[in-house]
Amino acid sequence: MAGALQGRHALVTGAARGIGAAIARMLVAEGASVTLLGRSREPLQALLAQLPGPHGAVTADVSDAAQVEAAFAAALAQRGPVSILVNNAGQAGSAPFGRTSLALWNRMLAVNLTGTFLCTQATLPGMLAAGSGRIVNIASTAGQRGYAYVCAYAAAKHGVLGLTRSLALEMAKKGITVNAVCPGYTETDILRDSIANVVAKTGRSEAAARAEFAAANPQQRIVQPEEVADAVRWLCGDAAAAVTGQAISVSGGEVM
Repeated sequence: MAGALQGRHALVTGAARGIGAAIARMLVAEGASVTLLGRSREPLQALLAQLPGPHGAVTADVSDAAQVEAAFAAALAQRGPVSILVNNAGQAGSAPFGRTSLALWNRMLAVNLTGTFLCTQATLPGMLAAGSGRIVNIASTAGQRGYAYVCAYAAAKHGVLGLTRSLALEMAKKGITVNAVCPGYTETDILRDSIANVVAKTGRSEAAARAEFAAANPQQRIVQPEEVADAVRWLCGDAAAAVTGQAISVSGGEVM
């Protein structure tokens, strides 16, 4: 229903492209006032120019506590307290476990898990003061079942689900819901990079590599960012007030 989020301030991390951009567009269509957060200002400004109405953008590396604090303070000053937080920023790095460096391990946890923690801590006081709020964490089917060669990424996304469930219990009586959306292979830069990596390492064609990723989905297709965004939109609305602590898989039946 158009306008269902009218008057609510939504902040979306990793908002410049892919799933984050699709979420931002959908929340704007629902009437929310949106703050886009990302590491680089130029792509944020490019998306901002496409959105109807007054919205804002702030820059931060979500794994850096000082940057997160400054960005959320700026968002608060510009648009008021955040009532919807979508923790979408993330990275996916792959390596066999034996060749997973400590640097890769730390980077996957810092961006995917610590970033979710820091942004949530920055948002929560305002939600508690208001007695309401929506927190949606973009996890992954890798956090529900695991995949070979992405141990660090999968561990971080499993951590996101643990954080989601534990915080949901803490917030259950405070008008704040906390949920996770878990996409399967989705049409994003991360997937395109993974396909390019397979092509480079195996010599297979791009079409063959893409088909291999699509085969993980029982519907035999790649998920579209807008499909993930629509699940987020629903969780942010009043109709989902009784839904909290959930990990909703958007994966064509890959996880049941």
